[in-house]
This record gives sequence, C-alpha cells and structure tokens, in this order.
Amino acid sequence: MNSSRFDPLDALRGLAMLWMTLFHFVFDLNYFAWVRQDFFQDPFWTWQRTLIVSLFLLCAGAGQAIALAQGQSWQRFWRRWVQVAGCALLVTLGSWLMYPNSFIYFGVLHGIALMLLLVRLTAHWGRWLWLLGALAIASKFIASEALQTSAGAQFASTMNSPSWNWIGWISAKPITEDYVPLFPWLGVMWWGMASGNWLCSDGFKSLSGSLPGWLSPLAFLGRWSLSYYMLHQPVLIAMMAGLAWLLK
Repeated sequence: MNSSRFDPLDALRGLAMLWMTLFHFVFDLNYFAWVRQDFFQDPFWTWQRTLIVSLFLLCAGAGQAIALAQGQSWQRFWRRWVQVAGCALLVTLGSWLMYPNSFIYFGVLHGIALMLLLVRLTAHWGRWLWLLGALAIASKFIASEALQTSAGAQFASTMNSPSWNWIGWISAKPITEDYVPLFPWLGVMWWGMASGNWLCSDGFKSLSGSLPGWLSPLAFLGRWSLSYYMLHQPVLIAMMAGLAWLLK
C-alpha cells in the first residue's frame, strides 16, 4: 500500500489545530475567570467553532478519500478507527472529571468515529456525495423547524434526550461542553470525501505541490493531529492552573 502524505492537506489540518488551540486558550481563560466571554451564544465564538469543526471534518473526509485511493485495507482502517474511538472515550472520561454536569458524550471525536464508518461505506457513491452532503446539512434545519410544531412535540422530546440527540435532529441544544451530532456534520464530511475524490482524480498531482518553508510547521502539526488534539487541552489547563496557584 502506498501511504504517502501530502503537505497541503496536512497543512490545512494543522491550521485547524492551531485555530482550535487559540479558541481553547481563550475558552480556558474564561473558565479560570480571567476573561469574560459567552462561548455558547456570542456569534463571534459560535461561528468560529462552526468553521473549526467544518475544517476538521472536511480534512477527515478528504483524508479518507486519499487513503482509499492509496489502497487502504479494512484492517488498517479499523486500526485507526480504534484509536479515534478510544480517544473519544478518554475525552468523555476527562470531561466528566472536569465538567460533571456538562461532560462530553458526543463531541467531535465521537462524531468522527461514527462518520468515518458511514463515509467509508459510501465512498463509492462518487458525485452523489455532493448531493448527500447538502441533504444531510439541510436535514438539520428542516428537522429543527418541524420539531417546533405541535405535531412534532412528542418526537422532539425523544430526539432531545441523550439517547438520541447524537443524531442531531433536536429542538433544544443539550448541556454539554462539545456537541458534534451526525446531522448536519456528516454532510460536511461527505463533502470532504467528494473533494478528496476530485483531488485524487488526476493521480494526486493536485495534492503533490510543495509548500513555502514557513508553512512546514503546519504540515508537521497536521500529521500528528490526533495526538495533539488529546494533549493540547490538558497542557493548557495545567499551565493555567499552575499560574492560578502561583498568583494566590
């Protein structure tokens, strides 16, 4: 199996990691009451979160397209999937210890683990992935409107429960520190897969370009995205907790 890395995609993933770090840095400052920001309602922060997650999922979908084009076996796929799913469980445990009333039970890694399975199984659907992606994104907004009606009230109470709100067709956002449900986000990953298929169609020429030297650190960061994702918040929180202790 040829498993070459492509710097442009790695750099794009690295950009998402860097942006996420800056976002979480201010989020943690807010947690320690050193700044005051509303991360759950202020559009300045909610839109940033949407763009960061979208960039992650586009890269994940494109990465899966490239892996398949390079001949990735199911065995290798499952090996990576277990890593992602295992890290998702660690996020749940860690967030429960820190935020017991709003711990993460279906955040970005949980969503990616489920969506990777669906994207892998539908990878051969070609250009239909663009349409499926659009429908998946639209379904979230259509469902939200439908569940607000009296006819949809009973269904809404079911879909809003933690047992089912991972689907994403909800009328009330759950109390959790991170929430990346199947819909609409599967649509973004489908678009990433469709984009990756298109980029691979010329024999990887579109992906093989070199990067300016100053972007090399981003490409390096993007190659270690899962490890970095798991480590960056504990490091940031530990640093701020240590500083808070010193300032007492």
